[in-house]
Amino acid sequence: MTRELALIVMIAAALLLLAAGVYGWWRRTKRDRGLAAPVGELPAGAVTRAEFHGLYVATTVHEEPLERLAICGLAFRSRVDITITDAGVALDLTGQPRIVITRDRIESVDQATVAIDRVVEKDGLVRLVWRTTIADGTEQAVDTYLRAQDASAREVAAAITAILPEPTATTPTGSDA
Repeated sequence: MTRELALIVMIAAALLLLAAGVYGWWRRTKRDRGLAAPVGELPAGAVTRAEFHGLYVATTVHEEPLERLAICGLAFRSRVDITITDAGVALDLTGQPRIVITRDRIESVDQATVAIDRVVEKDGLVRLVWRTTIADGTEQAVDTYLRAQDASAREVAAAITAILPEPTATTPTGSDA
């Protein structure tokens, strides 16, 4: 095989891999087209509880940290400013409109170690579980992963947990009902 032929084979293989990646991303955006990020502003009078700077890692299918969602505004990694208020959490991603996840949409918050393209020290990521609206009006739970740079993941998770309503008991305690 000559050098020229080897070069042509390598270029063809690279183009084939690139085309496969583009096709895969196109399919993912088509699949997730109905999901919407809650773009907007915090309500007037919302009291800021905490602010953090960090990295937005990914938004994934709930409980599937390796299945990225291509939601417009949340599809790619970015720097993020996280504002926690008594009304909810605002995410200001570089070059994107503000995303506001209100308290009533937040299901839980905890810490994680792995997300789609990021592995960090134990419990180094904040996992925010919230509900997004699908085009047909129903809601779907998703997980958003954040990496704080100026605080620990524990501090960010605690600040978000502090704004959530207290869970209510739905079953009697102390009995075998």
